[in-house]
Amino acid sequence: MGAKRLAIIDDDEAVRQSLVWLLEGQGYQAVGYDGGEAFLAAGDGEEYNGIVLDLRLSGISGIVLLEKLSAWGYCPPVIMLTAHGDVPHAVAALKLGALDFIEKPFDDVHLLERAAAAVALDEQNRERHGYQRKVSAALAQLTDREREVMQLVLAGKLNKQIAEELNISMKTVEVHRSRVFEKMGVKSAVELAGMLAAPGAQGGKA
Repeated sequence: MGAKRLAIIDDDEAVRQSLVWLLEGQGYQAVGYDGGEAFLAAGDGEEYNGIVLDLRLSGISGIVLLEKLSAWGYCPPVIMLTAHGDVPHAVAALKLGALDFIEKPFDDVHLLERAAAAVALDEQNRERHGYQRKVSAALAQLTDREREVMQLVLAGKLNKQIAEELNISMKTVEVHRSRVFEKMGVKSAVELAGMLAAPGAQGGKA
C-alpha cells in the first residue's frame, strides 16, 4: 500500500510548507494548496485520506469549503486549523463533520496524532461507503413490485399473506422473492435484514 495522502490547505506559505515537511517526515504524501479554490480546481479531493484545512483563507473561507466538501459523495476526514479561538466557528466546523479543530500555534505531536486518527477514520469510512454503494446498486436493480415484496418479507409476512395483500398468486410471490434474494446476493430474509441494517447501508426502507 502506498503512502497515505493528506491535503494541506492554508494560504500562509510558511505554515503550509512546514506542515508538508512535518507530514512527509512521518511517511505521508502531503500536498499543499494556497486556498480552497486551488484545491477544488485540482479535482481529486476525494482521493485524499485526510484534509488539514485552515479556517481563515484569503478566498473562500474554510467553513464555506467544508460545506462544499460535506456535499461530496465521499469527503475524507477534515482537521480544521485556526489562529483564532473562535468557538462558534469551531462548533460549525464540527457540525459539518470536521474530525477536530486545532488552534495555532499547534503542537506537532498533537497534529500528527490527529492526522493518524484521520487516516484511520478514512479507512473505516471508505469501507462503509463502499458497502453502502454496493447495497444501493443492488437495491437499484429491484423493480417496484420486487421492492414491495421485499418490504413485506422484511416485515415477517408469509408468502400467503403477501399474496393476499398484493392481490397476486403465491407462485408470483415466490418468483419475486427469489429474484429479490438473487439481486441482493442473499439466501434468506434474515440475511437480507442484516444487510440492510448494517452501518453504511441505505435505502432499505425505501
